[in-house]
Amino acid sequence: MVHAADAPGAAAAPPIASFFSNPAFNGAVLSPNGRYLAAFVGAKDRRDGLAVVDLSDLSARMVAQFSDTDIGQARWVNNDRLLFSTADKESGQRDLRFAPGLFAVNRDGKGYRQLAKRNMPFVTNGNDNIEMLPWHTYMLNQDGSQTDEYVYVSDADIVSPGILVALDLLRVNTRTASAAPVAHPGVARSWLLDQNGEPRLVETLDKNMRSIRYLDPATGQWRVLASFDAYTGDTNEFHPLAFGPDGALYVTANHGQDRTSLYRYDLAHNTLGERLVTLDGFDFHGSLIISNNKLLGVRVHADAAGTAWFDPAMKTLQQSVDAKLPGTINLITPARHPETPWVLVEAYSDQQPSRFLIYNAETKRMSEVGNLAPDIKPAAMGTRELVHYAARDGLDIPAWLTLPPGGAHKNLPMVVLVHGGPFVRGGSWNWHADAQFLSSRGYAVLEPEFRGSTGYGAKHFRAGWKQWGLKMQDDIADGTRWAIAQGTADAKRVCIAGASYGGYATLMGLINDPDLYQCGIDWVGVTDIGLMYDSGWRYSSDLSNDWKEYGMPQLIGDRVKDAEQLKATSPLEQAARIKQPLLLAYGGADLRVPLVHGVKFYDAVKRTNPRVEWIEYAEEGHGWALPKNRIDFWGRVEKFLDKNIGAQRN
Repeated sequence: MVHAADAPGAAAAPPIASFFSNPAFNGAVLSPNGRYLAAFVGAKDRRDGLAVVDLSDLSARMVAQFSDTDIGQARWVNNDRLLFSTADKESGQRDLRFAPGLFAVNRDGKGYRQLAKRNMPFVTNGNDNIEMLPWHTYMLNQDGSQTDEYVYVSDADIVSPGILVALDLLRVNTRTASAAPVAHPGVARSWLLDQNGEPRLVETLDKNMRSIRYLDPATGQWRVLASFDAYTGDTNEFHPLAFGPDGALYVTANHGQDRTSLYRYDLAHNTLGERLVTLDGFDFHGSLIISNNKLLGVRVHADAAGTAWFDPAMKTLQQSVDAKLPGTINLITPARHPETPWVLVEAYSDQQPSRFLIYNAETKRMSEVGNLAPDIKPAAMGTRELVHYAARDGLDIPAWLTLPPGGAHKNLPMVVLVHGGPFVRGGSWNWHADAQFLSSRGYAVLEPEFRGSTGYGAKHFRAGWKQWGLKMQDDIADGTRWAIAQGTADAKRVCIAGASYGGYATLMGLINDPDLYQCGIDWVGVTDIGLMYDSGWRYSSDLSNDWKEYGMPQLIGDRVKDAEQLKATSPLEQAARIKQPLLLAYGGADLRVPLVHGVKFYDAVKRTNPRVEWIEYAEEGHGWALPKNRIDFWGRVEKFLDKNIGAQRN
């Protein structure tokens, strides 16, 4: 293919590794008082460690690092102590032998303590005589009080790989490792801590019924705020978000509207209170920003992540940061109990991968901490925007369109990249490695938010129920034809691609619309809905029995009542209809879409289609965890596209 970058005087396209290698820097977290910064850093020959930066002089100290694994997550217990877990970034799903574990250490590297085992029942590591919490102990994604030595952690009841039955809560002393369970009713599935870092809400699940229970401080008893179907929802459905500094509960809910908004919840009367934030065209998604016991603003996610500030001083600070960092969205995070003027800033755009910086509100000093993709040059990236088109039945379909850098943007070869899920939001206005890699090779990339995608209202979501291979598929085809009609895409050079559900949609696209797509790329894709219900005794699946019994029949299709529909929308059943070139890639240790999906389909399609390529990454799960496999896969994708829809085919 002749890339845009191959034109005379143009720079060479960035190498594949720039997009898909593991970064040496993986984010940062401010201490509660704002005096220190915890950062996740590694090096070419070293595992990712946990470093602490003293912001008074910008000196750094590595406080935790292992030779056989990486630091995974970390949170501040208080101003002097950190809680962290591990994540082995050099092993695929098949080769993972250890759990994340749980550890604590002081910010000066002293006071190290292992709190939870890493070894699973079938592995010994020589520490079995040391009293520790079991391997299935995990960090919460909430900070807690950050004022003492205690944290709350979850104790997961995992009955088989990937299948969670319950999520109990433990209060743990990070110096002594002593732990006490939190009493609660029902089978807990998630927890919410209050403004003091204490357990206040628990969500329980009984078959398909989800209940939100509140621990009333006046009575010391749990009471039910609401119950509704966990999979299909109800008119009284809401989702707890956080407790404010005054103890008020903030939730997201539709409240009779198509899209969700942010509300205060009236705990005294079990009703929704004041509506605070509504996003134009999107369901509310975000978080509260609290500092100095004051609600300063709300982080929101519309087309992109941004901030709605309530506090005038923070609005001014935002203007100051934006003036120093033009051209990017700049997300400011203040310390929870600030004793300094330092704030953390994450800066990004569609062309700029996230950079993390620290900014001093008094001196106006700004210093970069790290970049998640430092080899990427924004000038070499394409542009990304949210577009809309009408489906054939009139439904509005949002989509993300990424165009190559520079040059004319007409009659381009195009990749229709279908998101997985499918009942999730697909994209955002940010730097997206897959789309930007393809655009750097000269392709337009269209990512439809087909019906069934979340984030765009209840009507859009519910319109996708039981529409796999039907109207959901039509939405993708309608978007492809829209891009052709706009003059963006060359009708003779379009390829459809995707992972998981996106892989399923790729295969169904080749079946339903053979005139539209010249080729397809399916990785870890579903090939038959029946195999989701039962993948056979040889292959483990992490889909729960509750989801199969109560969720899938309603949202995807009942294997008995809808048997004919599921057969008609099965790529496996219709494999002989696919004549276009096809690239298939699967993980040998995939628990979400077990390998049987790929093996059975490949055996079926190759009987009548000689142009099928097969890749199996034996150690990988549902996606490529290892950089070597990501780089290998996208190198194969580049060659496959070059051969089938590249510029030389004009």
